[in-house]
Amino acid sequence: MQLGLIGLGRMGFNMRERLRAAGHEVIGYDHHPDVTDVSSLSELVEKLAAPRVVWIMVPVQYTEPTIDELANLLSPGDIVIDGGNSRFSNDRPRAERLATKGLGYLDVGVSGGVWGRTNGYALMVGGDKKHVEHCMPIFQGLKPEGEFGFAHAGPVGAGHYAKMVHNGIEYGMMHAYAEGYELLEASEYVENIPEVFKSWRAGSVVQSWLLDLMDRALDEDPNLDGLRGYADDTGEGRWTVEEAIRLAVPMNVIAASLFARFASRQDDSPAMKAVAALRNQFGGHAVKKG
Repeated sequence: MQLGLIGLGRMGFNMRERLRAAGHEVIGYDHHPDVTDVSSLSELVEKLAAPRVVWIMVPVQYTEPTIDELANLLSPGDIVIDGGNSRFSNDRPRAERLATKGLGYLDVGVSGGVWGRTNGYALMVGGDKKHVEHCMPIFQGLKPEGEFGFAHAGPVGAGHYAKMVHNGIEYGMMHAYAEGYELLEASEYVENIPEVFKSWRAGSVVQSWLLDLMDRALDEDPNLDGLRGYADDTGEGRWTVEEAIRLAVPMNVIAASLFARFASRQDDSPAMKAVAALRNQFGGHAVKKG
């Protein structure tokens, strides 16, 4: 099957290579001349046979402008796929706008990171069934072998919603491993933390790909000396917590893991300064001066 792919960064480049290895014709466009196959979006569209399928994998701030430009180049019957980390609430208005031009739209949550080229990508798709079926050869080429790794999650918006929840769960899982690591490091009993993590990789209920990656990180830097304790967030964790509030769903672990990332960015926490001041005021407890 033929596919136009816009955005050849860490994810998009590997997706192009995996699809080509599966026998698909992929024409990629990127601003970086060393990876792009064409010089412009218009050239990309010209090289695709109708009905066209164009998959967008660009940073979220460029998604809307890219779709707007693309919509003026495509023809009725073509399909636009957004595989980036867009907010789910943007999908339905986007699909409705494209529909006025006769264009189909699918939102696809993509998980797999830099390992997807080898291992395959988990895909969560939102959109009309006929558009999903038309694009299934592409999805089959991207997903891992076997029965798992693909879901038609529901109508437009469902793919990005499912990916949002996926990333919220990821936040919580990562933080659980992180807290376990810190406790092991603080303990006077455990002397070989990397070996403990290795022991969990088989036969343990906590084994996972994230655990494998933690083991890999400890192999590279056993004490994590080369890293700062700073963790950014890309939006999905916040959106997950916002949805939990909207739907009154208790989400203690995911919310706590998100707030822990906020705390990681503070060199000197204003909140803890206030706690220290209050302890000093009501109990005369000692404080450390700045």
